[in-house]
Amino acid sequence: MDCIFCKIIEGTIPSSKVYESEHVLAFKDIQPAAPVHILIIPKKHIPTMNEVADEDDAVIAELFSAARHIAREQGVAEAGYRLINNVNSDGGQVVYHLHLHLLGGSKLGPLLADKLS
Repeated sequence: MDCIFCKIIEGTIPSSKVYESEHVLAFKDIQPAAPVHILIIPKKHIPTMNEVADEDDAVIAELFSAARHIAREQGVAEAGYRLINNVNSDGGQVVYHLHLHLLGGSKLGPLLADKLS
């Protein structure tokens, strides 16, 4: 598979991991749009939110559980943070492996669409 996130999961591309469980991996974005910019991905390859199946409900819940944990660990939970999931090209998705962007560490403006992928 030619998915960059799948290669990060298998370890053939290095990343700055901040969280890992059996089903979820999170790492620092290499082009951060905020002081804290973490990508949270399922280890199962799911191209977009549109392809999430009923049997994926548990891993989707785990993505959000990981986000809460990471926000606390990164020190942004109390001040606030943003979770973004881009879907398909009009939604700004560039990497076709489901992922959440966790952004925080400063006051976020109303839109960051040009800075996220």
